[in-house]
Amino acid sequence: MSQYLHINRSFKSLFSLVFIIVIGFVFTRCNEVDLNDDPEEETEVNIYKVATVNIITANNAEIESKEIYTDCSVEVRSENPKWNYSGTAKIRGRGNSTWLWYPKKPFRIKLNEKASVLGLGENRDWVLLADYRDPTHLMNTFVFTVGQTLEMPFVNNIRYVEVNLNGEYIGVYTLTEQVEEGESRVAIDEDNGLLLSLDVDDGPELAPEENDNFWSAVYHMPVCVKNPDIISNAQLEHIKSELALLEKAIKDANYSEVEKLLDIPSFIDFMLIQELVYNVEVAAPRSMYLFKDVNSKWTMGPLWDFDAGFDFDWGTMYTGHNYFMNHRELVLGTSPLHHTGGYVVPGFFTDLFKSRQFVAEYKTRWLAIEDQIMADCWPATYAFAEEFSVAMARDAERWPIGKDNETEILRMQQWLSNRINYLNTVINNYPDGTN
Repeated sequence: MSQYLHINRSFKSLFSLVFIIVIGFVFTRCNEVDLNDDPEEETEVNIYKVATVNIITANNAEIESKEIYTDCSVEVRSENPKWNYSGTAKIRGRGNSTWLWYPKKPFRIKLNEKASVLGLGENRDWVLLADYRDPTHLMNTFVFTVGQTLEMPFVNNIRYVEVNLNGEYIGVYTLTEQVEEGESRVAIDEDNGLLLSLDVDDGPELAPEENDNFWSAVYHMPVCVKNPDIISNAQLEHIKSELALLEKAIKDANYSEVEKLLDIPSFIDFMLIQELVYNVEVAAPRSMYLFKDVNSKWTMGPLWDFDAGFDFDWGTMYTGHNYFMNHRELVLGTSPLHHTGGYVVPGFFTDLFKSRQFVAEYKTRWLAIEDQIMADCWPATYAFAEEFSVAMARDAERWPIGKDNETEILRMQQWLSNRINYLNTVINNYPDGTN
């Protein structure tokens, strides 16, 4: 009996030891799984994957207007099951030249209820950019990546999707946020925060029927109020006077006064990016945003719409997709204040170059970021291209433009590298200012 008890106790001890080892192993593996399933790490992997968006309009109606919404259902399918979505919405066309000139149309979607789409912050309003003119499908993506790297206050995110509309494949699109006030958008007060667009197309000359636009008091720029959504004439005059205070300070190049009214670092980053990608739309201006929260400074951004940059050949703007011919073209010129060798852009963007302090800070900021552009921003951009190559072949078959996507991406990379080297000399030799 004693021998039996001894064996039994030994067996129990052995069993306990094995049990502890097994439990420890399981616990360790569970922790490893938890680490591997970390949401942030998962997001980093999946943002580059191409998802699928299926849109069915009511009665299979065609989308013929960029003013009138059509009821629809939207289904999003991703390799990440947590990002799958299905719901009802409304859809319409969007854009100006991109809507009028090109067969592959961009769209705006308004969900009936707020939702996160492909891991992005909850909202009702989403945009599908067609990128028909851009043979790389990376121009906006690159600029947004630069803006995020520089930690600008709000920068759009990009998700690539293949879209089926009423059962018909219509190609690769970039899904992104609508530029607007919102918690996961431009985070300003809904009623009293200001979001303005400096844009010819939305201004009083080309949109005279609207009651939310005006000519700026000092620089006579076309301005459209994006937030607040509904404004009275008195509010419009107040907004105009608020902007005029900033305009006057800039025109005088009164650095200390401008610093009270404007987030100068955001302005510098904003202008460096415009020149980096040769975005000539500064001159019009088009798609230039700035915002101001209650009791806060004006801030430049969000960044938007860059398929007119990268040395786009405007001679073929209706049908062409020609870019990257000359990396030495300049927007601000070799002397931004005098527009020497550049475009005559509104003085709002260049009069600060009168200030010695501003010029010094501008040059210093360029020196601080120039190496990041190709070392960090380009690889992060190219990671999307590595994932969308198969989908882009399908898009090219659906929308043949006579350009090879992979070749154009390599040309874009070389153009950017050459341009950065060129801008090093140009910016370093900007005149030092007079004030």
